[in-house]
Amino acid sequence: MQHLVIDSHVHVGTAGVPLGPADPETSFAQWQARAAAAGISGAVLMAAPVRTYAAANRAVAELAGRDPGKWLWYVFVNPARDRGRVGAVVAAAVGHHACGIKVHWSDAMATDEVADAAERHRLPVLFDPGGDVQRVAYLAGRHPNVPWIVPHLSSFADDWRAQKRLIGLLVRLPNVFTDTSGVRYFDLLEEAVARAGAHKVLYGSDGPYLHPAPELAKIFALGLMPEDRDLVLAGNILRLTGPARKAAGARRNVTTHSRRTETWP
Repeated sequence: MQHLVIDSHVHVGTAGVPLGPADPETSFAQWQARAAAAGISGAVLMAAPVRTYAAANRAVAELAGRDPGKWLWYVFVNPARDRGRVGAVVAAAVGHHACGIKVHWSDAMATDEVADAAERHRLPVLFDPGGDVQRVAYLAGRHPNVPWIVPHLSSFADDWRAQKRLIGLLVRLPNVFTDTSGVRYFDLLEEAVARAGAHKVLYGSDGPYLHPAPELAKIFALGLMPEDRDLVLAGNILRLTGPARKAAGARRNVTTHSRRTETWP
C-alpha cells in the first residue's frame, strides 16, 4: 500500500560538514534519489546552518519554487545576527511562499521576536534548542498561538534526559510538537506517541545528514494504527503548515498575471 510521506526536515546542502557532496544542488539531488527510493512524496526544505542566511534562503526558495506541489520550505533565521529585523526577513520569505521558520541553537536561541513574526504570519517554528527544553517551555508558554516543532526530541546529541523532559512538554503544552529525525532511543519515540499522541509527532529525516529510509523505517516499526501512522507521515506537517500554505496559494493566484519585485533583507 502506498502511503503519503512528507519529510518534514530536509536541509539543502551540508554547510561544510564532510558528508556526501559539498555542492548543495548535488547534495540535494542525492537526497532526492534516496527519498524517491524510500517512497517519500515531498519534503519541507530549509538551508543548512551557515549563520548568515540571506543567500541560502534565496537558493532554497528558488529550489522549492520549481515544484511547489512537492516542496515546501522554511526560512532560516539567526535570532542574534538578524535581531531587530527578523520580522522583515520573515515577511520577505513569506512573499516567496515560505510556510515556516527554522532556528538552530548553534546560531542563537529562538526569541520573542521570532515568535512574534511566526504568529503574525501563522507559521510554525522548527526550533532545535540543543537540549534546552526549558527555553522551549518558556517560549511556548509565552506564545501559545505559535506551533513549536522541536526536532530530535530536543537533542541530536542523544541526551535522553532532555528528550524525556521534552516528552513531558509534549503532553502538557498543546502547541509543542517534535520530529523523529536522529532519535536513536526507539523506546522514547514509543513513549512520545503513547503519552502525547500521534498528532504531536512528525516524520523527519534531517537529510542530507541522515538517510531518509532508516529514519522512515522507525515510523513503521512503531506499529501505529493506520490513522495515527498517516498523521506522523504527512498529516501533521500538512496541518501545521496549512494556514501559511493557504495564504501562499492566495498570493500565487493574485500575482499570476502580474510582475512583482521582491526585496530580500
